Amino acid sequence: MPARLPGVGRLTAELPPVVDAAWLEGHLAAADLVAADVRGPNAHARGHIPGSIPLVLGSPSPANDAGTLRALATEVALRLRRHGVTGRERLVLYDGGDCVGASASAQLAELAGHPRVAVLAGGLAGWTGETERGVIELEPVREQQLEPRLEAIPTREELRSRLDDPALALVDVRRLDEYTGRGGSPCDPRQGHIPGARHVPVDQLLAGPGQPRDAAEIRALVGAPEGAELVTYCHSGSRSAVGTMALRSAGYRARNYVGSWHEWSRHAELPVE
Repeated sequence: MPARLPGVGRLTAELPPVVDAAWLEGHLAAADLVAADVRGPNAHARGHIPGSIPLVLGSPSPANDAGTLRALATEVALRLRRHGVTGRERLVLYDGGDCVGASASAQLAELAGHPRVAVLAGGLAGWTGETERGVIELEPVREQQLEPRLEAIPTREELRSRLDDPALALVDVRRLDEYTGRGGSPCDPRQGHIPGARHVPVDQLLAGPGQPRDAAEIRALVGAPEGAELVTYCHSGSRSAVGTMALRSAGYRARNYVGSWHEWSRHAELPVE
């Protein structure tokens, strides 16, 4: 397990929101960097990136009112503390390879207030270095530097209030039939898409499982200026978690609407196209 750098507020190194295997291999020995495997302790014990810890943060809730988010942020902060995460480190999360779990966990860590979180593109499947086996002894910490950031998870209330906001672009990463309303899950009472949402299927953003396409290609697909504020959604938040990761790799400020169409379609007061 990487040693913790003592002191408070001493770490200044930046961290890209998405890193590749070469970047992580080159920074893995840094005293302030913690790599964390979100697959679970058993999978971690069977094989993991050297020095990484197992880290299970749970799943974002589809019911994202302020009270629920605040309680979730507190719980996630507690789980981070139990795993030895203080908020001063650079935290790189990885999963088996598709980046669904790592991206969802990154959003939870951001909700809890961690300021520097990244996702390893391609996860363990894309790791080219050696791996280790065995159980890692975790070192809980007493103190953290985390303040909840409830805005890390967009709510339907926020999106409804910003449908006409030119500073925000919605990106629907579902299939075309879901976007147009000709198809979709039978469990949803309404079909279609959130008004004004751009349609960019998640597979068009990826060069392979968990591997974003070139940044310029992604920006051409999305059609929003670099640095624009984006919110992705799908049916239940998994594909859009990966979409968020890909958009961040291209320089966008992107967040994942976890409730996605599964939630939006159930509220008759919300508009649909």
